[in-house]
Amino acid sequence: MPKKRFDRLCHIGYIGTLTIGVKMKERKITLNAEKRKVIADQFQSFYENKVKDKLEQAKEQYNLIREKAKEQIDKVVRYHQPQEDVDTIRKMISKYSRSGGELYEDNCFYVSRPIKKVDDEGREYDANDEIHIRFDMSRKFARAYYRDELKAKGLNPDYNLAIQDDYSKRNPKYYADESAVLGYLGFNHTRNDATGKNYLKDQWENDFKLWTIGSNYCHSRQFRVDENTLNFFKMYIQSADNVIKEHEQMYNYVEGKMKTLRLGLKSYRTFDQAKALADKVGVVLNETMMNESSSMALSIYSPDNLASLLEDKEVMTREQKIAIARQQMQQSVN
Repeated sequence: MPKKRFDRLCHIGYIGTLTIGVKMKERKITLNAEKRKVIADQFQSFYENKVKDKLEQAKEQYNLIREKAKEQIDKVVRYHQPQEDVDTIRKMISKYSRSGGELYEDNCFYVSRPIKKVDDEGREYDANDEIHIRFDMSRKFARAYYRDELKAKGLNPDYNLAIQDDYSKRNPKYYADESAVLGYLGFNHTRNDATGKNYLKDQWENDFKLWTIGSNYCHSRQFRVDENTLNFFKMYIQSADNVIKEHEQMYNYVEGKMKTLRLGLKSYRTFDQAKALADKVGVVLNETMMNESSSMALSIYSPDNLASLLEDKEVMTREQKIAIARQQMQQSVN
């Protein structure tokens, strides 16, 4: 073949390759429900990271005060119920069974101090300034304190906040999220759980207890304290409430942003539109995230894996699906 003709063909081929390359570059990624969720998750992480420090600080503050509260309540209880009295009753119980007295190891305490109050007619009367101190954890506190851990497990610690105390909004997803979260924390399990697993709730219940004289009815034991001690315990209770409050405020802030974002994403048809928004807001977003999402879906639902999923056996967990996807992606790279 003459050299000029060969050079001309090569030139045409090169131009054709460039044209195809330009067309491929100009091809836009169309958004679907799955890709919109990936984008929304990036924005949600961005907004959570902006305010989550307040929740972490509230947890740290609570942890510090909790340790001091343990020391303080131990002093209060042992002042009113000296250890030698506890030991004496234990010996009596050993000798006379229940007739010898009652002891109960508890993490629940009532403390109070006498005060004067004034009724509607201006008359003074004696009353008690009383507070209830606990060293276990409530469900609200647990969802707030372990929020990051729950989310890392693919669980939804915000399910109760989403309905805003409107229980008419409880639906099957609400109950599924509730069951999964409470199950992980240990609230759906009895103390005699046959699995023997030490759930987070159990760890908190057993973290701190004191032997007290009396029955297992916490309110039957009231310990008198001075004003400074009572105020300290009020501060301890408030520190736990602050953890719950910061969780609620973080959720409300992020959800307010996400409601607006979701409306916008519904109107976006291409990735470029979402990318432009992300750049303006400061959210890291790139096409690789979209491709990884699609690759994972293709890997999980490849013919072999889909056939396996359709077999009559235990449903795969989210972690198992991700592991399969990663394995398939690694094989494709190799």
